[in-house]
Parts: sequence; structure tokens; C-alpha cells
Amino acid sequence: MANIPQNLLYTREHEWIRVEGTEAFVGITDYAQSELGEIVFVDVPTVGETLSQNEVFGSVEAVKTVSDLNMPASGEVIEFNETLNDQPELVNNDPYGEGWMIRISVTDSSELGNSLDAAAYAELIK
Repeated sequence: MANIPQNLLYTREHEWIRVEGTEAFVGITDYAQSELGEIVFVDVPTVGETLSQNEVFGSVEAVKTVSDLNMPASGEVIEFNETLNDQPELVNNDPYGEGWMIRISVTDSSELGNSLDAAAYAELIK
């Protein structure tokens, strides 16, 4: 069973978001990283851009596939986790901690109501 922290919100596309005031951290779920396999590259060309909910903010490349990353809420991408340039495996090893991907400034927090809580996400992936 995948690790699904209670303090996060989730998307149907397997991103998580941790809101801290008007900013939030975003990454992919434990389930997503296990399905992708060994992650070798994280590409986020959108730092400084304002994107809408569900818009692609980057991609994650595993040994056998590339997967788009989608915004869980509208906002400006204010930071990319630069550590992932040299250590993309952090997404596999610690997807909810050191493996976070972007920090955003949330522009419409009402969109978070479209997110799944831990119980609903657990239902989705079972």
C-alpha cells in the first residue's frame, strides 16, 4: 500500500500539494513514483510563470517513460527544487519531503476544493 500522508491534498493525476499560507509545495505521490519506477530527470521550465489549475508545469522522466506534471491549483511557479537536478532519485526515496518539485504562490485557493483528501486518494488508487 502506498504512503498517503493525511496533511496533503491530492489530484487524480497523482500530484500532491501542501499549502502553507498563500504558498504551496507540489510533488508526485508515492504511488506515482512507484508506478513510474526509477526517476532519472525532473524538468520544470516554468519557474516564474503563472499557470492555471491542471496546466502542465513540467515533466518527470523515468527509465522507461516520461510523464507530464500538472498544477493542482492555479498559481505562479516561484521555485524549483534544484537538488533534483543532481539527485532525481529523491522523488523515489522521499516523494513528500526532499523530493518535492515546485513551490508555488497560489492565486485561487478555492480550486483546492477540487482536490482529493487522503481517504479519497486511497480509494482512487486501490
